[in-house]
Amino acid sequence: MKVFDNLGEFEAAAGTELGPTDWLAVDQQRVDAFAEATDDHQWIHVDPARAATGPFGGTIAHGLLTLSLLPRFMHELYRVDNVAMAINYGFDKVRFITPVPVGAKVRASSRIAAVHKLDSAVQATLVTTIEVEGAGKPAAVIESIVRYVG
Repeated sequence: MKVFDNLGEFEAAAGTELGPTDWLAVDQQRVDAFAEATDDHQWIHVDPARAATGPFGGTIAHGLLTLSLLPRFMHELYRVDNVAMAINYGFDKVRFITPVPVGAKVRASSRIAAVHKLDSAVQATLVTTIEVEGAGKPAAVIESIVRYVG
């Protein structure tokens, strides 16, 4: 984990590569819990028997589940100390490239693409790639924006 001691140190971090994180197994229990939380019970996610004969050969994680792992991965990749709070400001771009089969492992790497000073804050754009162990292409590429308030 990369630790930035304050806003000024983080402001100078544009271009910094972070990661990768540890691998995280995506099991059916996590997928089912996400389906319950979001009311997205599509069979490709929650019906292993039917999904076994479907296009992916088994159940897959929701794309939005993959995206929802971003805070977990960010907490493993870096932190900014001596700030009042962090605010998820949004996303510029999210692409789901490769499905995440249930039982697969995923991990993330990130690059601090840009950092801008605001009045009493620093705002950064991070480009994060979530990869699936053994897959040729990433599960997702995410451009997220975070704001740290001093």
